[in-house]
Amino acid sequence: MNPTLESVTVAVLADAAQRSGVDRESLEVESAQAVTWADGSLGCPQPGMSYTMALVPGYWIKVRAGEQVLDYHASQRGYFVLCPAGMAQHPVGDQAM
Repeated sequence: MNPTLESVTVAVLADAAQRSGVDRESLEVESAQAVTWADGSLGCPQPGMSYTMALVPGYWIKVRAGEQVLDYHASQRGYFVLCPAGMAQHPVGDQAM
């Protein structure tokens, strides 16, 4: 299996619907793009955790669920995390807004 931006976005939308309680059809993808993360934290480091210190190709997907925007960071392998507000870091080279 080779996850693509499209397939990861589908998985993220399912997760966003479950977490937010908003119907999948009512969710809006605000942005979905390929990026490079600075390390294994995928731009969302958690306190007390250690991460690989290598560039990680991946995706940055933002989903609007009603009044909230959910910020998902993913690797090209399909692993993704919901990054809490205030914890997100920008990708390498500031490829995104």
